[in-house]
Amino acid sequence: MYEILFPTPHFPDQPMSDAFNTPTSVDPRLLEVLVCPVTRGPLTYDRAANELISRGAKLAFPIREGVPIMLAEDARPLD
Repeated sequence: MYEILFPTPHFPDQPMSDAFNTPTSVDPRLLEVLVCPVTRGPLTYDRAANELISRGAKLAFPIREGVPIMLAEDARPLD
């Protein structure tokens, strides 16, 4: 039987974390492309909470295993 191996994405300028080899921060190029799904406005990265913040929608979108979860129903409301 054959085993298919996919290369793990690696951003050379970013340190890696945990066993999943996920970046410890969000690639700035990703932030240039991603927008809030509610307002279509910009997002900022909160490193301490590992979330993408939409100030316009007052929502925080989680990042799980290096993948931004851009669903409004999964977002945490901001105070």
